[in-house]
Amino acid sequence: MRTRAPVPLLTALIWAVMSAPAQDTPDQVFRATVNVVIAPVTVTDRDGNFVSGLEPHHFRLLDNGKPQDIKVDVSFIPISLVVAVQANAAMEEMLPKVQKVGSVLQQLVVGEQGEIAIVAFDHRIQTLQDFTSDPDKIIQALGKLRPGSTSSRMIDAVSHSIRMLSRRPSNRRRVLLLISETRDVGSEGRLRDAITDAQLHNVLIYTVNVPHVVTLFTSKPQPPRPDPYPPTARPLPPNVPPTPETVRATLGTEGRSGNLIPLFIEIFRQVKGIFVSNPAEVFTKYTGGREYSFTTQRDLERALGRIGEELHSQYIISYTPNNKMEAGFHEIEVQVLEGSTGRIRKDLKVLTRPGYWLAAVPEG
Repeated sequence: MRTRAPVPLLTALIWAVMSAPAQDTPDQVFRATVNVVIAPVTVTDRDGNFVSGLEPHHFRLLDNGKPQDIKVDVSFIPISLVVAVQANAAMEEMLPKVQKVGSVLQQLVVGEQGEIAIVAFDHRIQTLQDFTSDPDKIIQALGKLRPGSTSSRMIDAVSHSIRMLSRRPSNRRRVLLLISETRDVGSEGRLRDAITDAQLHNVLIYTVNVPHVVTLFTSKPQPPRPDPYPPTARPLPPNVPPTPETVRATLGTEGRSGNLIPLFIEIFRQVKGIFVSNPAEVFTKYTGGREYSFTTQRDLERALGRIGEELHSQYIISYTPNNKMEAGFHEIEVQVLEGSTGRIRKDLKVLTRPGYWLAAVPEG
């Protein structure tokens, strides 16, 4: 006679499997379940203006191509925001600009009912201020930002921030704002684990990036490290002389991918040796956020204002998938319809998270 596991125990087992490293067991059959998927949706017109006033019946959501029964929240939900700032040697010239945005964060991003926490990271992860609605404490915490080492544990800082947000009440929106370069230097955690945590706790991630070329020219130069490999040990195209200059010229550039869904799938499959040159792009695209950049004080404040405007214009769609037994990556598509006609509006652009990874639970 079979007995059913209690629901809390079943949920705990599923979460444990989602966080566990993938195993090389290609012959296993997998099944999984999930409760509620949350998809923040931004709608803009052809000029990039945010579109408000849409009603729930204007939206249709497809999960792996299958229509879902959705709930659309059009009212404002209070925001819990973690601001994670790269505070290492490369950011020495940029940190004074970040220190001045306390009032902007309070007024434009989170609003009267919001709360903010401040995290700084280099080789350390420091919580300079836990969640507060007090503007003075936010300004004081930003004033504590100081340049540190040459490390930049971005992925670890994101994981730390998500853990902080996971403890906030479920009736608040959980948002992470990352102010940093786009690269990670020295993290111990894995990108896969960080974006899995973001999915589990419904964290929306935005980044305001500092171009590496800016920090390269504004930071104090570090003593050069010797190349552990001689030029002759580097693989080069035919007829290219193996000199240090040709090695840098040939191997020193990195490409970027436009469609990140294949990358998400490879990350979750734990493909050995996978390398992501821009974790910030993965975080924003996977959670439905956006990337901005800044070099001046005005750029930074404009980016924060744009993020605040978007957060206060978003529609929050939630649903329980009717295809929850399909393990793997579930692709999400949100459509805006013309009233009762059911036709898709071509004049609007819809931004949401591209999908989510559904945990695999082996049968037997």
